[in-house]
Amino acid sequence: MADSIKINKLEIENVKRIKAVKIEPTKNGLTIVGGNNNQGKTSVLDSIAWALGGDRYKPSNATRDGSTIPPNLHIVMSNGLVVERKGKNGSLKVTDPNGNKGGQQLLNDFVEQLALDLPKFMESSGKEKAQTLLKIIGVGDQLTALEQQEKELYNERLYVGRTADQKVKFAKEQPYYPDAPKDLVSPSDLIKQQQEILARNGANQKKRDQAVDLHVERNRLAEKVNSLEEELKRYKKQLTQVDYDMTIAYKTVEELQDESTAELEESIANIEEINRKVRANLDKDKAEEDARTYQDQYTELTKKIESVRDEKTDLLTAADLPLPELSVRDGELVYKGQQWDNMSGSDRLKVSTAIVRKLNPKCGFVLLDKLEQMDLATLHEFGQWLEQEGLQAIATRVSTGDECSIIIEDGYVKSEEAGNTNPEHQTAPTWKAGVF
Repeated sequence: MADSIKINKLEIENVKRIKAVKIEPTKNGLTIVGGNNNQGKTSVLDSIAWALGGDRYKPSNATRDGSTIPPNLHIVMSNGLVVERKGKNGSLKVTDPNGNKGGQQLLNDFVEQLALDLPKFMESSGKEKAQTLLKIIGVGDQLTALEQQEKELYNERLYVGRTADQKVKFAKEQPYYPDAPKDLVSPSDLIKQQQEILARNGANQKKRDQAVDLHVERNRLAEKVNSLEEELKRYKKQLTQVDYDMTIAYKTVEELQDESTAELEESIANIEEINRKVRANLDKDKAEEDARTYQDQYTELTKKIESVRDEKTDLLTAADLPLPELSVRDGELVYKGQQWDNMSGSDRLKVSTAIVRKLNPKCGFVLLDKLEQMDLATLHEFGQWLEQEGLQAIATRVSTGDECSIIIEDGYVKSEEAGNTNPEHQTAPTWKAGVF
């Protein structure tokens, strides 16, 4: 990145384990500060962080043990700024190329805090890393809202799905009687029908009784005719009429046919059983309808969830991400399809460094500690990527191998050309040049 600011040169004296060190890091790529444990490697990174990051990074015991000379830090940046911290209190002086003075605020403009403490980011939780990235690309709130919407829809669908399954199971368990009528049978209707038939049968019986009565009357009149000749004519006339009425009555009676109430009586007796079957069929129909309703709801919710997920994908696809193939999925950082715990060491370094650059494009460097965890192939790959991206990384590694740009030994830069001069016995420090 053309505008990013890097470290051109740094000189450190009497800070923590450092006695006197001078380093000129490579502009683009990886500068590894090597050495054994307790030799001052980490002190180099702590010194840079203090010089550029301010008092929040000041070591609790900044002055090297046994030294009577206070800390002295001198850093030259690629934009021409000279940063100095001197004296017991580590007073800051920042000078631009024109000789103008400045302070911490001038450094804060281009020094990204995470660049000074990258392990803090790398050791944070997956969700914290993701939130940092989302904050950078400006879609955090939108994605949070979409994820909340997706969660709510998912929970609703889960409930609907479970309910649908229960309804289907319940419907299958319900008995069904194909011989039962569709509607419930009313007892009052059957009783009414029975009463109507009984009324008609009663009318028939009345007619039968009437015919019998007429027969009795005919016999009485016949006897009276025999006993009362004088009244014969009158009675004969009556007799003739009665005979006629009797004949009609008997003819009508012969044509009468009584109706049976046995079927209705059976229906009345079985009405509860019939209605039980009808109700069972209605319950089964209702259960099947409920199951279909919930299944339809589940399908609709699935479509909505897929729509929200597509919207999330589109949002992240359109975002200005620090790296191709870097994204956020389910609240976790994902790079090349892998979450943080499945990323290679090199990919973790790439992701972290790229995020730092995105946080503050002006900051062209990062500090890394404990790279002994990385194999040489990983270091090489990461170094190539830094060069490709125009980034600078200053890192430490417990090693004295050829992969190290310089070796720190007993607070100095180890140099084959230099003698064993001890600066404690000099009026001014003697700097040992690094090997690049």
